[in-house]
Amino acid sequence: MMEKVNAVITGVGGYVPDYILTNEEISRLVDTTDEWIMTRIGIRERRILKGEGLGSSFMGTKAVEQLIERTSVNPAEIDVLICATSTPDYDFPASGALIANNVGMKKAFAYDVEAACAGFMISLMNAVGYIESGRYKKVVVVATEKMSTIVDYTDRATCPLFGDGAVAVLVEPTTEDIGVIDAIIQSDGAGGGHLKLPAGGSVCPASHETIDKKMHYVYQEGQAVFKAAVVSMSDVSVEIMQRNNLTENDLAWFIPHQANLRIIDAVANRMNVKKDKIKINIEKYGNTSAVTIPICFWEMVNDKQLNKGDKIVISTFGAGFTWGAMYLKWGYDTK
Repeated sequence: MMEKVNAVITGVGGYVPDYILTNEEISRLVDTTDEWIMTRIGIRERRILKGEGLGSSFMGTKAVEQLIERTSVNPAEIDVLICATSTPDYDFPASGALIANNVGMKKAFAYDVEAACAGFMISLMNAVGYIESGRYKKVVVVATEKMSTIVDYTDRATCPLFGDGAVAVLVEPTTEDIGVIDAIIQSDGAGGGHLKLPAGGSVCPASHETIDKKMHYVYQEGQAVFKAAVVSMSDVSVEIMQRNNLTENDLAWFIPHQANLRIIDAVANRMNVKKDKIKINIEKYGNTSAVTIPICFWEMVNDKQLNKGDKIVISTFGAGFTWGAMYLKWGYDTK
């Protein structure tokens, strides 16, 4: 009988821009305060990519370069590169293709996945499928977002929320009992109107009118999104734990999408997970959309907090609405 092949993360690389946008600076742009932002959202600062002609592929390339350096993988041996982004350099070509070219992945086919904040989990599931099928041996998933390009810095409701950054992971096959064990991903287009980029697509192409009406910035109905995120992330996280007979004591870490500290608290309470097992870094980076969960991995690898076999549940929620939870056992010791 053939041994079961699992897909496991074998390396992490990342990049965040140098420029730090503080609450104090935001309070000079709109009528808000550090206290207001911290108590309602939990964000103190976020990274912003500055520089002419620099987009998501610039950050994605930096993240993949660090991944290559850390894992010593040969770029020419990468089979697939999947780029999770809602802020690609262009509508086409794919930012993934640009990144693959930048780092010398000559045989990889590369493409973009647009699933908003859920983009990393969806892309990782694609990678899992490629690896488990036996067709491919080395897949890179890179999440990269330049959210600052779609944020209206005169809108008090949304401008404190988002930041920029990129993280890449290498996914490879293993016959050990580690890697991605289970996942549940769901979507409901009925929520589409609550969180969207109104213009720039085929329904509402760019025009003088769309620019004047500021329709190329994130539109969010905060209360509706908050409520849906808490319910959806809680339900799916509890379901994945029950499905895999996991208790709170089994978990090494719960890593939620970093959109709002109050959402994280509400979901953790529902799951009955203690605070010291929840990875939270929203204070430093804000909501980096598809990058929030992998940026947690990157930070935890850098801080040597992950051990081989650690049982981890990740949970996400984003526009679409699209949400999900994944159970994985970490692939290597970071100490």
